[in-house]
Amino acid sequence: MLQLLLAVALSAAPLTLYVPSLRRLSPFMEAFEALLREAAESSSSAYLRFRLGVRRILVLVSYCLR
Repeated sequence: MLQLLLAVALSAAPLTLYVPSLRRLSPFMEAFEALLREAAESSSSAYLRFRLGVRRILVLVSYCLR
C-alpha cells in the first residue's frame, strides 16, 4: 500500500510544474471574467435582434399563407 501511495505521489509531482501559481493565475482570471462580461452583453443584444428578425419573418410568412 505504501508503494502505491508513493507511486501516485511521485507521478503527480511533475504535474505541479505545469499548473501556474495562484498569483499568476489571478490576473488571467480577471481578464477572462471581463471578456465574458463583455461577450454576454453583446450576445444578449444580438440574440434580441435575431429573435425580432425571426418574428418578423414568421409574421410575413403567416400573412402570405392566408
